[in-house]
Amino acid sequence: MLVALVAAGVLANPAGASTWLQFGLVDTQEALGGQARFGSTLGALRPQVVRIMLGWGGPYGVARDRRPTDGANPADPAYDWGLYDRAVQTAAARGVRVLFTIYATPWWANGKTPNAAPQNFQRLQEFAYAAASRYSGTYRRADGVVLPRVSLWTAWNEPNIPLGLKLQWRRIHKRWVIQSARDYARICNAVYDGVHLTLLRGEQVACGVTTARGNNAPASRRPSVAPIGFLQAAKAAGMRNFDAYAHHPYSGDPKLEPGAKPRNKRAITLGNIQKLIREVTRLYGPKPIWITEYAYETSPPDHVFGVAWGTQAFYMRDAYGIARRNPRIEMLLWFLARDEVRASGWQSGLVSAGGRRKPSFYEFQELAKVARKHQLTVMRSVRRARVPGLRDLLHEAVGSGIDRSLLPLGPTLGAP
Repeated sequence: MLVALVAAGVLANPAGASTWLQFGLVDTQEALGGQARFGSTLGALRPQVVRIMLGWGGPYGVARDRRPTDGANPADPAYDWGLYDRAVQTAAARGVRVLFTIYATPWWANGKTPNAAPQNFQRLQEFAYAAASRYSGTYRRADGVVLPRVSLWTAWNEPNIPLGLKLQWRRIHKRWVIQSARDYARICNAVYDGVHLTLLRGEQVACGVTTARGNNAPASRRPSVAPIGFLQAAKAAGMRNFDAYAHHPYSGDPKLEPGAKPRNKRAITLGNIQKLIREVTRLYGPKPIWITEYAYETSPPDHVFGVAWGTQAFYMRDAYGIARRNPRIEMLLWFLARDEVRASGWQSGLVSAGGRRKPSFYEFQELAKVARKHQLTVMRSVRRARVPGLRDLLHEAVGSGIDRSLLPLGPTLGAP
């Protein structure tokens, strides 16, 4: 009881304290590329968070070549963490937190493609444990280097579309079931358990990571699942818990500004994000919402789906305001830092593929400055708040009607 009372007093937020919106970037190619340019990008933009895909398998997978003997051991010879070590060190040197998205199954774990679930989810749990242990902030490599801390994680990426996770639907006894939600429930549980089994304080694992749309058409050429239905199906399939729910509320239409309601009623964008928040609350309680991808492409170079360069900057500020005013949204990450070179890729960067800065580059700088300033203000208010002492906590417990015979006797309590 004493431990519980003291913990409650130390960890509780002071009255009137507010959270802050963490503002940042998503760009794995930039992060895993040349570290000089990556460091320059972070130094110029000063995001609070940068999200990076941490490949378990796939082209940049830590364990892409062979199965480790001890999957929970970050020093297992089968693991190659080099790209990610360098990215984490670069981000830490610029004062930027890393959010790792554990994604992609190695060939030896499923005999299929990286976007298919593993056959044995224990292997995924072991990898999550190894990753969290390596980036615990105290892990020392064989060369003596202590790696920086990573405490933000998401499980997989956009599992409600086939690009993120196959198979989406499965026909069982003449009935279609959402196979992706069944598989994802186990993926979420494995990553959540693996990270938290380290017993490291402050670790946060977000699940969901859903994209804004799904067609709910299992017999179509590209079947997918709408986000609310996916969440409900994952819950029914046994998705137990998470620290935050992640979502990608893209507008999907360059003509729609961030606050506009989507034309598709099953879609979840910033314009109706409260619908998702209500469902998360109903199923899991008041969990924080992380927007781990959001953006508008630009024209040029994309003359079909892009908006004018100035409009992109305006929409960024609008989206930030919507997220900042919603007390449940704790993170907003922009995708990308730099346009992809391939014409079929994403052109939502703050910098063109040729290196030209868009107006959104400078808008991002200003918003990042505001976010950091607000974070500092909140942290200072928390530090100034009076944390109740043990005597106060015990007296409050007695005054609330707790049986005094259960409390320790002696000078600790003092006079009633």
